Amino acid sequence: MDQQSASNVDIKNSKLEQSTAPTPQNTPINPAPITSTYRPNVSTISEDMETITTPGAAGKSNALAGAFTGNPALISMLQGKLGSLVGQSSGYIESLPEPVKRRINGLKYLQSQHAELEGKFQEEVLALEKKYLELYKPLYAKRAEVVTGQYEPTDAEVEAGKKVDEEEGEQAAAQPAQQKDEDESDVKGIPEFWLTALKNHPQIGESITDTDEDALKHLTDVRMSYMDKPGFKLEFVFSENEYFTDKSLVKTYYYQEHAQGGDFVYDHADGAKINWKEGKDLTVTVETKKQRHKGTNKTRVVKRTVPADTFFTFFSPPVFPSENEELDEEEAEGLDAKLEADYEMGEEFKDKIIPHAVDYFTGKALEYEDFEGDDDFEDDFYDDEDDEEDDDDESDDDDDDDDAAPTTKGENAPECKQS
Repeated sequence: MDQQSASNVDIKNSKLEQSTAPTPQNTPINPAPITSTYRPNVSTISEDMETITTPGAAGKSNALAGAFTGNPALISMLQGKLGSLVGQSSGYIESLPEPVKRRINGLKYLQSQHAELEGKFQEEVLALEKKYLELYKPLYAKRAEVVTGQYEPTDAEVEAGKKVDEEEGEQAAAQPAQQKDEDESDVKGIPEFWLTALKNHPQIGESITDTDEDALKHLTDVRMSYMDKPGFKLEFVFSENEYFTDKSLVKTYYYQEHAQGGDFVYDHADGAKINWKEGKDLTVTVETKKQRHKGTNKTRVVKRTVPADTFFTFFSPPVFPSENEELDEEEAEGLDAKLEADYEMGEEFKDKIIPHAVDYFTGKALEYEDFEGDDDFEDDFYDDEDDEEDDDDESDDDDDDDDAAPTTKGENAPECKQS
């Protein structure tokens, strides 16, 4: 399938529920937090409120739910019917008076003019990003020299780095002068710098397996560059290692040629063919199985390779199906999810990890990045006194339960209340 047809694939965003394809501006790896001081005035709902159940309603609803859960074909048919209604006109616009519809067309013209300005704005933003990337590159190059041990920071640079933490309220602990051990003096650069930085990134760290770590210890630099066409290139530089012969692995992300609605739209990505050394391919696992012949009773060993979970599948991005290949709804959704995840990881390298590598190495980035996971915990704090009161209440309830008659069949058990 050519690149032009690839742009017609709708990349769904299950997190943000956006209808537009992911772009450098509208596709962060985590949705932005919604902050608002407004709180709706809803009275507190008491746990003692009476629940009224209409006779027969519960049975009907349970029967209806059972009909759906027991009939996947019915669910699939309804989803298909509802999906076919998406984008269809409700008839409201067509029912408006002609003068109103004429004015709506005038607004559409104004919107088209706005879209043209948005496109020019995005092109200028991209040009500005390219300009400053050239200014960043000398800093990135010196960072790589420090990491690999080719350059030793001066005393002035070290002191300036300490002041950065002090200005941000992170008082560095005073360390007594110690005599250097022979082993410490032999340490070159910052060992496992990029491996540590990647593992500290919540999403990327999850893709790194134990077997990946030994290979990623040889990762010495991650570079980013823009191309003449809309898009960017990521280059992963490795030192000599026992896994592959490549000195660097390159992955390229392409946008569509023209910005749509002011944003560049992701089109496709090209990965890299890794030249694995014999027996060192981390992307596959060899499974061994013994088979016994029924007639001769002889056994043979059959080996087969199956895909393995590894970070290095990042260099084999998902591909669009050919024109003759059709995908069902489940396969299409799976492809959308893979394309979105792949694009998001590339954006994370470009916008976060490469510019702020030292913050990911130290873990400081986790303080100012809004990663997922914190929302799973509620902010309801209570003190020990409240806990003791709850224990007393529970003791009283236990005494009352001892005197109460046993619950007969058909009656609801007492509700367990929690503070």
